[in-house]
Amino acid sequence: MKRRTRARKAGLPPGSLVHIGERQVDGARLSSIDYSPDRFVTRTIADLGELDACLGTDTVSWIDLVGLHDIPLIEGIGKTFGIHALVLEDILNTDQRPKVEVFDEYVFLVAKMIRPGEGDRAGSIEIEQVSFILGKSFLITFQERPGDVFGSVRERLKAGKGRLRRSGPDYLGYALLDGIVDNYFVVLDHLSTKMDSIESAVLDQSDSLVNHRIHRLKHDLLMLRKATWPLREIVSALIRDEPPQVAAESRPYLHDLYDHTAHVADTLDTYREMLSGLLEVHFSLVNTRMGEVMKVLTIIATIFIPLTFVAGVYGMNFEHMPELAWKWAYPAILAIMFSIAASLLVFFRLKHWI
Repeated sequence: MKRRTRARKAGLPPGSLVHIGERQVDGARLSSIDYSPDRFVTRTIADLGELDACLGTDTVSWIDLVGLHDIPLIEGIGKTFGIHALVLEDILNTDQRPKVEVFDEYVFLVAKMIRPGEGDRAGSIEIEQVSFILGKSFLITFQERPGDVFGSVRERLKAGKGRLRRSGPDYLGYALLDGIVDNYFVVLDHLSTKMDSIESAVLDQSDSLVNHRIHRLKHDLLMLRKATWPLREIVSALIRDEPPQVAAESRPYLHDLYDHTAHVADTLDTYREMLSGLLEVHFSLVNTRMGEVMKVLTIIATIFIPLTFVAGVYGMNFEHMPELAWKWAYPAILAIMFSIAASLLVFFRLKHWI
């Protein structure tokens, strides 16, 4: 699938809406969940005019857009909720670094949703950008493709248990971010299993592609680190700045979320150090094995040097070589060559070279 890069925006004024990234779906899908302590309604939104019902009501609306290539649809959402063009521009840029920006009417937040690959992409790490617009009575999420880690949040909303249905969109935003971070631990378990497999391959020297596997895993750790460290800064900023869209009752949960992100970040640093250590052990074992091979070859070459010399001397076709006429010359020379080889082997053993 063709990827649209930043070069498409060259020369355009700030706030120009251009989708940067891969088109993940054929058609965009817009849906919403409207809820309150005694109400839960899910619906598919076919017309932008239906979004007006999400403003100025007593219910909380979670509006979810899947598919970022539909620029007119995103522009219409921006007009309905008063979202700045520069924010919409960042939403359309799927290479955006995770960040948070606080405005008078809403909070804009970008995070990376990371999952282990499935099906044909099994063994890889899938990264998807998720953008949040948090208002006083609504939360809008922008996703690149179908499938996310928010299934448990939807189930909790539907069941009406816990404080989710009794809280505002700020707590819903926390729950979604918590789901993203919790899934980081799933990815860490996945990477830990791969590290154990690589460690066994390094120590057993049973995989000729172990160097490639180590570098690929280092790339996965780097991608996860690039998503985790900015997210920790985002949560810290929400705690520190105390935006009006985040109620005081929700801030203790943000502290817990910060602890989770810090744990993930620390674990990633540990994994990176362990992987660097495995790479050093791998190179050390390869060099040791190469040294053993070279030692054997050197011993063989050292033994054959004097034997080659003897064979070379008696391979010369001079007419007057008395040994050539001796009856026992051939077995005598063979015995001398054998004695030389045996003496060298004994010498190497005494020197502990073999």
